[in-house]
Amino acid sequence: MDILLATTNAGKIRDFEILLSGFSINWLSLKDFPETEEVEEDGKTFAENAARKAIGYARQTGILTLADDSGLEIDALGGEPGINSARFSGAHKDHSSDAFRIDEENIKKVLRLMEDVPEENRSARFVSSLCLADSEKPILEAEGFLPGMILREKRGSGGFGYDPIFYLPERGKSVAELEREEKNKISHRANAVKNIRPMLKEFLRRGSL
Repeated sequence: MDILLATTNAGKIRDFEILLSGFSINWLSLKDFPETEEVEEDGKTFAENAARKAIGYARQTGILTLADDSGLEIDALGGEPGINSARFSGAHKDHSSDAFRIDEENIKKVLRLMEDVPEENRSARFVSSLCLADSEKPILEAEGFLPGMILREKRGSGGFGYDPIFYLPERGKSVAELEREEKNKISHRANAVKNIRPMLKEFLRRGSL
């Protein structure tokens, strides 16, 4: 069975291929469909945006699509950047060739807004919502979370997005300091996948909608 991963983000593609290994699925990505038009993410929640993307790209390609909407929620910022995590410093497209610079600008904005926030109030969480859909409706949905704290400066060179400023107290590391294998066991995306895996297994077992 072919399933489309609704992203061109190399980091997400690698994560999903690892996290969703073991299924008899041929995983494709939007890199395989350069003619697709970007689906507008105008939902009010991560779950709404994941469903919009999954349905939108399934409709364009005719292939079952798994979409993820994920981001960072910071308590001291009232939940921001939230659903605007990827665009916090200014709108851009997922398939931007300048993703590293955009990540840097997003991080700089968070650190600037958090400059005067004391340590005890720097709690945050990564959130991931997953949706598998056909061209008409969601089929499977799940969410996952990873709690942590916002650092005052970047630490580590791994990962992507906000990973260098997201600190895990119980591990004494930022997410960017984790080995990929370790990250893929505990990340918000990993937790969402853990929740959707049994549903996906049952869906594949039935072999039909």
